[in-house]
Amino acid sequence: MAVHFHEEDIPQGLLVPGPVAVDTETMGLVTPRDRLCVVQISDGQGDEHLVRFAPGSAYDAPNLKAVLADPGRLKLFHFARFDLAAIRHYLGVTAAPVFCTKIASKLTRTYTDRHGLKDLVRELLGKEISKQQQSSDWGGAVLSDAQREYAASDVRHLHAMHAILVERLAREHRTELAQACFDFLPARARLDLAGWPEQDIFSHE
Repeated sequence: MAVHFHEEDIPQGLLVPGPVAVDTETMGLVTPRDRLCVVQISDGQGDEHLVRFAPGSAYDAPNLKAVLADPGRLKLFHFARFDLAAIRHYLGVTAAPVFCTKIASKLTRTYTDRHGLKDLVRELLGKEISKQQQSSDWGGAVLSDAQREYAASDVRHLHAMHAILVERLAREHRTELAQACFDFLPARARLDLAGWPEQDIFSHE
């Protein structure tokens, strides 16, 4: 298992066919304001790849964009809503189809209100991950070893959790409902970008 670092794009043909785990690191939580700094991606074969974008980047990453926009390749996220918005706003592509482990957790782990990645990895896989670098400066000239490990850990376990959560959704007869939620996520991200991040447009109010 290794963490590989790339500037502005991944090499062509880097990833094997099949689902990819994806995550993003930005300068903050307001997508149009807080630029996309890093995209993490893994094909589940044991390595993680970090793609860093410099300040002022044109985000011209044809190889990465091709993988993210490939309609035949499932993209695994944890809290996909945020990452999909960042990817659409900065890279200009819709990353679909999608499986979100946070949504799957909320639909199956109804016995808890703890649906963060750290809690999910601990319960489902019996492993510990650190979130200490979550709020660090991702826009600096150099990413520390701690930042690189943190970023890699955000995609390292998504394939294994996906397999478990697929089984749990089937067990609880919520697969179809989950899929409907996943299918809507790109539109939910577009609503966030268009100015409806908090308002529930489906409510009566």
